Amino acid sequence: MNRFAVNVSTIFTEVPFLERFQKARECGFSLVECQFPYEYPIERIRDELHQNQLSLVLINLPPGNWEKGDRGIAIFPDRTAEFQRSVEEGIRYATELNVPYIHCMAGVLPADLDRQKAKETYMRHLYDAAKEMANHSLTLLIEPINPFDMPNYFLTNIHEAVSMIKEIGMANIKLQYDFYHMQRIQGNLAATFETYFEWIAHVQIADVPGRHEPGTGEIRYEYIFRHLEKCGYKGTIGLEYIPSGKSEQSFHWRTLYACH
Repeated sequence: MNRFAVNVSTIFTEVPFLERFQKARECGFSLVECQFPYEYPIERIRDELHQNQLSLVLINLPPGNWEKGDRGIAIFPDRTAEFQRSVEEGIRYATELNVPYIHCMAGVLPADLDRQKAKETYMRHLYDAAKEMANHSLTLLIEPINPFDMPNYFLTNIHEAVSMIKEIGMANIKLQYDFYHMQRIQGNLAATFETYFEWIAHVQIADVPGRHEPGTGEIRYEYIFRHLEKCGYKGTIGLEYIPSGKSEQSFHWRTLYACH
């Protein structure tokens, strides 16, 4: 289980956020990930990590105004200053909490923004962010997200994502490969993972439909885990799923798939 990172933004939601770290430890985990930690003081999160002997492996950059529909701001030409501040805030949390990976959400493409202009802005922002993060030994992640859960999200194509990473040319920009999103986008999971393996730094899992724990849907995770081993994947595996029942009872798949 030392490779599995519980996402404390989606799991253990039965209790307040800062109590979820203890829950993760009680369930046998040593790694956690978190979507947006920014409403909580760094010191409080650090204390919970230390007291429960946990490592935080992934956070997202601040996404803009989530309540008003923002799902990232990296594609917007008129929000460069805001994006730069979000990078600074992400770096501050990551360095203080020893987080190696930061995911940058792209944003939802509005009808009045030309896609090519958005792409150019996105790539410029990614370059600037990665350059700054490199000074702190941080890796910037981008992730294709399916358009059913997030309509009009800018980045939905893994081929385009890798093409942009190559064109930007920063060694610390990598892929976050979420099997849930990839199944909803295109399927062909094993072949796609193997094709882009060298660009993948972090993996996340959930089943389809429902985004629940492995074993509740159509993805054969027993095969997927074997395939990760076959490909030589040594990174962490984030559990970014919504438990179908009580969180503590959503880890049965570890036994079914011999994931100890």
